[in-house]
Amino acid sequence: MGVVGSGIMGDNLSPDDGLALLANMAATGAILVVLILTLGPVSGAHFNPAVTVVFLMRKNIGFGIAAAYIGVQLVGGILGVVSAHFMFETELLQSSQKIRSGPSQWYSEFIATFGLVLVILGCVKFRESAVPFAVGLYISSAYWFTSSTSFANPAVTIARSFTDTFSGILPNHVPAFIAAQFAGALAAAFLFNWISKSADS
Repeated sequence: MGVVGSGIMGDNLSPDDGLALLANMAATGAILVVLILTLGPVSGAHFNPAVTVVFLMRKNIGFGIAAAYIGVQLVGGILGVVSAHFMFETELLQSSQKIRSGPSQWYSEFIATFGLVLVILGCVKFRESAVPFAVGLYISSAYWFTSSTSFANPAVTIARSFTDTFSGILPNHVPAFIAAQFAGALAAAFLFNWISKSADS
């Protein structure tokens, strides 16, 4: 809802894509901080299937909880899109026509998710109280240093295929984004495991 709603608002208020992206970025980063601060104590702030799979691999959560989290993430993402569309009086479920494809975009999603998982794992291990702010700031900056504008979340990617607005993604382009995101998350998990062992020894 935060990503799509702010994308629609930014696009409505400015004909300039740069300003619309700035508005989209600011709202997304801010709502991430708020959501993690609010829901972190409840669920560990599991909003992202790629992050949830990494925590499952690290045995921080069990399979049943991980599966439940991912199911809720997917449903919640789509409901968020529907809510944003309702607020802006547009068709509730749409099919995006926004082209986001090619090696540079896929690599961007690998990097965006790789960095996000490193930030989360590093903060959880070394400075847990910083997680909400570090994640919000990382995603905000990754909006600008990746050509894909940093989806970095398979549930959000799927949800954004249901909006034909500023933040959408063509449904046919979703699988490659998700593959790149999971690849980035797993690479970050393996790297952080090595870094942690080196730091602890």
